[in-house]
Amino acid sequence: MPVMYQVPSSLAGLLSLLAPCFTTPSFQTFSMLTVGFIARIRENTVTGMLQGAGLAGVWHHSRAHAFFAYRRWAPDELGIKLLELLVSVLVDPNAPIALAVDDTLFGRCGKHVYGAHYLHDGAQPEGSGQRTRFGNCWVTVVLVIALPCTGGRMVGLPLLFRLFRPKDDQHPNRPSQPELGRKLIDLVIKHFPGRAIELAMDGAYASRAWQGLPTHVNLTTRMRANAAIHELPPARRPHQHGRTPLKGKRMGSLAEIAKAATFKPISLTGRDGRTRTALVHEFTCLWYKPFHTRALKVTLVRNPNSTKDFDIAIASTDSTATAAHTIERYDGRWVIETVHQEAKAHGVGDARNRVQKAVEKTVPFGFLTITITICWYQLCGDPQADLTERRLKAPWYRQKRSVSYADMLAALRRELIREEFHAQGHSITTHQQIREPQHPSAFAVA
Repeated sequence: MPVMYQVPSSLAGLLSLLAPCFTTPSFQTFSMLTVGFIARIRENTVTGMLQGAGLAGVWHHSRAHAFFAYRRWAPDELGIKLLELLVSVLVDPNAPIALAVDDTLFGRCGKHVYGAHYLHDGAQPEGSGQRTRFGNCWVTVVLVIALPCTGGRMVGLPLLFRLFRPKDDQHPNRPSQPELGRKLIDLVIKHFPGRAIELAMDGAYASRAWQGLPTHVNLTTRMRANAAIHELPPARRPHQHGRTPLKGKRMGSLAEIAKAATFKPISLTGRDGRTRTALVHEFTCLWYKPFHTRALKVTLVRNPNSTKDFDIAIASTDSTATAAHTIERYDGRWVIETVHQEAKAHGVGDARNRVQKAVEKTVPFGFLTITITICWYQLCGDPQADLTERRLKAPWYRQKRSVSYADMLAALRRELIREEFHAQGHSITTHQQIREPQHPSAFAVA
């Protein structure tokens, strides 16, 4: 008979906060599939989650499939609920909510898989011949946060997701990836009205989709080298007739600006904790096509040993941010790439379902399980003990300074095993009296 895992009280308490997103039967299924996803070592297919939870042969597999294909629960509602929990517990009330937006491709096979297309996969190494793959493309939003359990290292917690489908003749008005990202960010803005929000994204997401953002939402992105930029519009003169111009005169290219610019050195602290020096030049302009009339502060960055005019141009709508802060914000965007890599390495996207609702829910479920695992470890884990044990088992890994997601997952799996061991153990007697042992003949006389 398979061993059915018990939900540890520490994890059950965390999952209970998400219960309002489900009906009572669906919440029970959600809890056990979450346990199965965490405990599963091999592919995290839907039936694999049942096996991981020890429910193979106990529950019919249709119950797990129906949870994704037919049950009424929304990944958006679940993600927002988790975001509210994380912000209330881990984010300073006076600090902005830092989010990163990007997309990733999960390879699939089969012509009947909903939403699967041949798309560019930037995660594949250049020259591998696999940069165009058949699969589902997901736009994701992650919370960028420095957790105490990681020693202050920035991590990404995936929260909101949208399945991207490219335009075709039958569907010419399908939203683009930036437009899907804007819809997800609008959900966050709606649930946190007036709260300062910082967005970070790659240059591919700089588009008209981000026009009209509230003033308390700032965006940092990479500026394309061929960007058409303009000066700020001149002030309206007294007694001037006609409409006030929306933009000033056209500026030169970024390369031309960099050649005539004076760069100043600043000190930066990288993700590895090391300090380095960079040369920067800042100016304000309008990037009219994607951001319309919202002013941008552009930071041209060049390495001291570089022979280029500049290495990267970073644009931000936050005019008060320093160059170091702007670079730090954009540098924090990299955690979303790590999230995608960890997700693919730990079973997200392994499900083989094909119908629309199931496809739209299984990948978000896997991503959200990663967030639940990290959140559990922050609240209940022992990073110092896990780090010490890891160093003892791998003494050659001297540069390890904080726990990884694999360490967090291993700790939660140990908690599942410990809970199952206690559940199967014999009950401990509470009787305090110790009786004298009797000879076997005493039982014969009786």
